[in-house]
Amino acid sequence: MTRKIADIRRDYEGGQLEESSTPDSPMTMFDEWLTLALDTEGDDGNAMTLATADSQGRPHARIVLLKGVDDQGLTFYTNYHSHKGSELTNVPHAALVFWWPSLSRQVRVEGRVEQVPPKESDDYFATRPRGSQLGAWVATQSVVIPGRTWLEEREQRFERAYEGQTIPRPIHWGGYRVIPDMIEFWQGQPSRLHDRIRYERRDGNWHRFRLAP
Repeated sequence: MTRKIADIRRDYEGGQLEESSTPDSPMTMFDEWLTLALDTEGDDGNAMTLATADSQGRPHARIVLLKGVDDQGLTFYTNYHSHKGSELTNVPHAALVFWWPSLSRQVRVEGRVEQVPPKESDDYFATRPRGSQLGAWVATQSVVIPGRTWLEEREQRFERAYEGQTIPRPIHWGGYRVIPDMIEFWQGQPSRLHDRIRYERRDGNWHRFRLAP
């Protein structure tokens, strides 16, 4: 490596984040931040790190895409038989991290996870491009395969099978909803004196407080 990563520095700048200016519900604030991030980060604004734990307590993380947000929680879609799907079956809790560098903002979310109703998964699946619909059938996610050719041949078989037809949602593919019990908003500031406002749900109500950087 020709560049010393220990010497990399970045100055963070952003408007100050005060408790008095934050809404009672973190979902309101998250919606505002996400809306701005989608404008500034483009098609990557809804990318998030999803962290799960296996039955041995070992953490695993990967990037997935947020595909829905409302007062109930944050929704993403995947193969239920994937590594993350198996982990969520055994340990139905997850953590999410959003990082929006153009805004010097980060959001952390933690909470329990549940599958969304089949109708909700059906409705979303119907909006996907046909190639992505086929991909949900083709990819036996996280399983070892012999090579790229195996995927391409499998794709061709499914293309022939559903030629001229509506592609149904595979029963092994659908949505998960993360139901938050903690959401933390981080706004970068100069000299590493960052603003951190944390919301925690206690007895069904949200409580917020400031954390040290």
